[in-house]
Amino acid sequence: MEINALPHYDDSVNETGCCPRFNPVGWDGRELHFRDKRFLRAVTLSAMHIPLNMGKTFARVDTHVEDSGGWDNDDMIVLSRDLSAFKAEHLFAVPRSIPDEEMVTLSGDFVTKVFEGPYRDASEWLDDMREVVRENGGLPG
Repeated sequence: MEINALPHYDDSVNETGCCPRFNPVGWDGRELHFRDKRFLRAVTLSAMHIPLNMGKTFARVDTHVEDSGGWDNDDMIVLSRDLSAFKAEHLFAVPRSIPDEEMVTLSGDFVTKVFEGPYRDASEWLDDMREVVRENGGLPG
């Protein structure tokens, strides 16, 4: 069991110049074991779960990380969750503390699953993910 390890993040396919196309190789069915893993925490505003300032917030985070030495593609993940219909939290794995940003740590054991398809299938993916967690001996949260 490797602690705080992540699969390599492949950013080689980037047609937009903004966000690379996600390459799921190495991410599906992976167990992740975090012990005080460092993350930069950012919050975005939403209107009924529709992001309002995500682009501006992510651009600020990217600028601060790049100004502090850049990203590490062997330690790259962004974890996002809606805190309410009006606010979301994003945790960016970072290789060092980033000035002018909130830093947090995360501990726990996790399993990954890659889903692809239209957003309308998200409730089915949630059910599937709960089953994956149970199959791996966990309790769905």
